[in-house]
Formats: sequence, C-alpha cells, structure tokens
Amino acid sequence: MNALTYLHTYLSLSDMLLLSFGLFSIGTFGLVFNKRNLLTVLLSIEILLLSANLNFVFFSINLNDITGIVVLLFILLVAAAESSIGLAMLVSQYKLKNNIDIEKFHELKS
Repeated sequence: MNALTYLHTYLSLSDMLLLSFGLFSIGTFGLVFNKRNLLTVLLSIEILLLSANLNFVFFSINLNDITGIVVLLFILLVAAAESSIGLAMLVSQYKLKNNIDIEKFHELKS
C-alpha cells in the first residue's frame, strides 16, 4: 500500500483540509505577528505555499485526477525561486549591515 492509498483510505477529505488549514493559520500568524525578521517572513511564506500544495494534493487524491499534482510542481518552482531570491537578499543585507531587519532594506538600493 503506497502513501496516497493510505491517505485516501484512512483519512477523510475534511481531516486533510483541517491539516492544511492549520498550516495556513501558522503561516499567516508568522506573517502578521513578526514583520521585522526576514527569515521568519520567508519561512511563513513557505508554510503558506506548503498548505496550498497540500490542498492540491488532497483534492487530486480525492478526485483521482493528476491535475493537482501538475499544479503542485509549478507552485514548487515558484517557491524555489522565491526562496533563492529572498535568501540572496538576506545574505546581501547581512553582509552590508550585520542585521536582517526588514525595515533597513531600503538601504540596499544602489
């Protein structure tokens, strides 16, 4: 029995969506309550994208359709690009100012 069959057999769609909603809530709280640290903001955005990915996978499993998995791959590409650009900005800010405060990012303009 593979993992997809296990998910479809033992978990209902509402259980899966509850898990995704929990992850989305954690990501939203991370964005709302901590806007100063860039690393926390990047991790919160990644958690939000992960919850969207889980929704696509869950509905793809429930509907026996592969379209959700294809969309998942495109979202993963966007998440990887966002992470690489964000981490490059983080390293650049840290090299210049020795802190990663988001409010100091206007000093990166050249």
